[in-house]
Amino acid sequence: MRPTAFKLTAAILILVGIAKTTQAQVDPINVVTTAVPFLRISPDARAAGMGDLAIATSPDANSSFWNLAKVPYNTNKGGISLSYTPWLKDILNDVYLASAAGYYKFSDEQAISASLRYFSLGNIQFTDNLGNDLNTFRPREFGIDVGYSRKLSAKVGIGVGLKYIYSNLAEGPAAGNNYKAASAVAGDLAFYYTGQNDQGQGWAFGAVMSNLGSKISYTDNADQKDYIPANLGLGTTYTRVFNSANKLTFGVDLNKLLVPTPPADPATQDQLTEYRSKSVIGSWFSSFGDAPGGFSEEVKEFQASLGAEYMYNNQFALRAGYFHEDKTKGNRRYFTMGVGIRYQSFGLDFSYLLPSGSGVDRNPLSNTLRFSLHFNLDGTATTGN
Repeated sequence: MRPTAFKLTAAILILVGIAKTTQAQVDPINVVTTAVPFLRISPDARAAGMGDLAIATSPDANSSFWNLAKVPYNTNKGGISLSYTPWLKDILNDVYLASAAGYYKFSDEQAISASLRYFSLGNIQFTDNLGNDLNTFRPREFGIDVGYSRKLSAKVGIGVGLKYIYSNLAEGPAAGNNYKAASAVAGDLAFYYTGQNDQGQGWAFGAVMSNLGSKISYTDNADQKDYIPANLGLGTTYTRVFNSANKLTFGVDLNKLLVPTPPADPATQDQLTEYRSKSVIGSWFSSFGDAPGGFSEEVKEFQASLGAEYMYNNQFALRAGYFHEDKTKGNRRYFTMGVGIRYQSFGLDFSYLLPSGSGVDRNPLSNTLRFSLHFNLDGTATTGN
């Protein structure tokens, strides 16, 4: 069996994590990479419409993806959300991300939540050394989360979560290795503060450490374990209420992978061994201050999401946002827009990633669409916007 299929799968994964890598060789590219990058893809259309802004936005059924501590602040007893997005649709036609999330409040102070995200990388055709077709394979990954959240006061909430991660990218021998499905376990820690008044006006803040878990391996080789995308997220939003029918929310999120920075090319074998041999917990702390370029490179490892949402009569929303990543750390830069509709216990969100670039510099994520459906379990009007 030739490694062609596995190389194609790897190329797809690179595109998942790196939207644009073609650029003039002015600054050295040293991207922080991980396994299972699908865990950092925005799963719902509301956040995606605001440039992936979500850590401190008002709570909804998808809060478990972003900040568990927001869940008890939902005004409804419970809710469910279903989302779907064709991924890399400008390049491939059978790759998609589907997700489901929900929560239930035992009381006004505490709630449980659960979510599932499923990432399909389409069909891969395996061939032999002569190019003859053999079998086909469908790489896929999924993550299952459960969480508990509690209000410590009317303004402060915390949340903890546990997740199981499964990734099956290739099976059998390829490139000198015997590949198999991989799995890992991780957890989330979340904090939320809302300073909004009774009308919903004011600041909100959030902090999240997500995907804190074990390394993952696709082979039996103990030296080939990969980091999962442990992440630190900080966010804030401000909501301005103009009157009973009109309000505007805007904010910013900052995210940084808690993963060691790879040694700069050309790297020695000792440097590569040291990079891969770091312990999981040690890697979270060493991710601050280990960039070869020093503090200036550390700053470049932060991703920024800026977004805004205008809501009319708690029924119709207009959204816009911008996502920024340094050109030496992946170069994902794009504008997004979205709309949302709420009617009684039903809601629908839609987002669109605006195309950018042309030719070899065209953003592979251009024209990405996301769709989300929401349902409230108590039959009252959908909120969370």
